[in-house]
Amino acid sequence: MDRFDAMQAFARVVEAGSFTKAAETLHISKTTVTQLVQQLEARLRVRLFNRTTRRVNVTADGAAYYERVIKLLADMDDAETSLSVASALPRGRLRVDVPSPLARMVLIPALPSFHAQYPDIQLDMGVSDRIVDVIADNVDCVVRGGELTDLSLTARRVGDLQLAVYAAPSYLERAGNPTHPHDLENTHHRVVGYLWQRLGKAFPYAMHRGDEHVRVHGRYVLAVDDGNAYLAAGLAGMGVLWLPQYMAEPHVATGELTPLFPDWRLDPMPLTIAFPPNRHVSTKLRVFIDWVVALMGQYAPAAGAPAAGVPAAGVPAAGVPAAGVPAAGVPAAGVPAAGAQAAGAQAATKATAKAATKAKAQAKAQAKAQAKAQAATRSETQNRNDPPT
Repeated sequence: MDRFDAMQAFARVVEAGSFTKAAETLHISKTTVTQLVQQLEARLRVRLFNRTTRRVNVTADGAAYYERVIKLLADMDDAETSLSVASALPRGRLRVDVPSPLARMVLIPALPSFHAQYPDIQLDMGVSDRIVDVIADNVDCVVRGGELTDLSLTARRVGDLQLAVYAAPSYLERAGNPTHPHDLENTHHRVVGYLWQRLGKAFPYAMHRGDEHVRVHGRYVLAVDDGNAYLAAGLAGMGVLWLPQYMAEPHVATGELTPLFPDWRLDPMPLTIAFPPNRHVSTKLRVFIDWVVALMGQYAPAAGAPAAGVPAAGVPAAGVPAAGVPAAGVPAAGVPAAGAQAAGAQAATKATAKAATKAKAQAKAQAKAQAKAQAATRSETQNRNDPPT
């Protein structure tokens, strides 16, 4: 038995929650994966998984072993990279998933510069607005708009998309100019609906002007579940659109779209890169994140982003922690930012020995529970109340 291959197979089964999916991502047969895990269990003399005909769940011993295995695999990867002749340049395959409008209008046009700088990185880019299971689909990272709904993911905010309301001149000639957001409710006006994949229906948009706040549903004759199709429907005059400025500005410049309600505001939509918390943040992933941050700084800089430049390749970026460590200044989804503490602040805070021991025990228990949860739960990464990214 090759212990390295066996540990790799074991880790992928934990992450994918299935021997079949683990075999697919490792490009080996399910039989081989099963044999490697069985040999590992025989060597360790413990059961790593509880298996049924429908589910594979990691045991408590398996969860504890997984935490050590992923660190060991990460150290081995770093050791091989450091000895490579081309260690100054990150290399290898990187699997990412990004929203379709962002890919078409921002990321893909800028990729030549990325590959000129990092010619040995092979990008497998999924382009969609679907909900992605980052664990089972073996995706290194996803870029998504909206607050993350999955508390288990590690995330870094890369930008804030400014939103506004638009319509095509052909629509306004036919329906007239609405003067208040309420004009889009229960009148002859129509919007283009956007269907969120998880629930298959549209949601209202919150707008405000001074102390006045409204939530607009609108009525539609067409609803779609893809950002590019949503924009195309608006350009065709099918209804009013809510869009990030980077999607709308080229069409405003050519007269294809007209801004509406200029004195009304929508809260910015956060743009986030998320990845599994226990997965090694490789050099190739880190430089891709840094590149996206720098690129989005031209289109939609994050609110309060520092003026300092992007960290050099191979240097951990501020806010991009080692796998499993919460990002500095980026609280878990649904947790108030005031409750998030940087690791350095925690280290500097004096705590009693009793409290430190208790915290360590809680962290260990949480890590075990998280590894078990990853085998049984699936990751949702897009907020349902935002326009297309």
